[in-house]
Amino acid sequence: MLSRLLPIAALASTALAHGYIASPPARQGGDASIAACGRSVVDTVRADNTSHVEGLPELAAAAGSGYHADLCNLWLCKGLQFADNVANVQSYKPGQSVNIQIKLTIPHTGNANVSVVDTAANAIIGEPLISWDKGYADERDFYAKKTPKDQVNFNVTIPEDLGDKCATAGACVLQWWWYGTGARQSYETCVDFTVAASS
Repeated sequence: MLSRLLPIAALASTALAHGYIASPPARQGGDASIAACGRSVVDTVRADNTSHVEGLPELAAAAGSGYHADLCNLWLCKGLQFADNVANVQSYKPGQSVNIQIKLTIPHTGNANVSVVDTAANAIIGEPLISWDKGYADERDFYAKKTPKDQVNFNVTIPEDLGDKCATAGACVLQWWWYGTGARQSYETCVDFTVAASS
């Protein structure tokens, strides 16, 4: 398993905004997410869709939060549920190039990737489609307005060897994942998609 799944290492932050996928349409919270993860978690993500994942378990653990561990997986798409996002499913073809646009609002130098994730297993399928091993969202570049374009506007290629793994809506997401090594915080956004089985 790649390093996108890390131990919880940071407390909730009161600072708003860090980063998210601005395009294609990403998962949003709705009634299904509230039923699974509780209103406090979903309201926090709605208020700041760039919030880091490490702040969410504390909200989920609060008495009367409405959190259901058997339904909500905070480390997959911040717990946002597919049932709230059936209208946002993208349809791709094997080998198709897909443009991803990221909105960075507060930088934290670190590493990042975009991967196809099997939602049932919460596991990356194959290798990341694109990755930055270090230097992603460097503070010096960001505040000098010199963030490399390929960190915020880039293309990924849909694998040609997915078979029928992602043929059913909800089975897979494109997940943008970023870990700020200094801040020790994880950010992620998911795009639901299908890809017809390759012959």
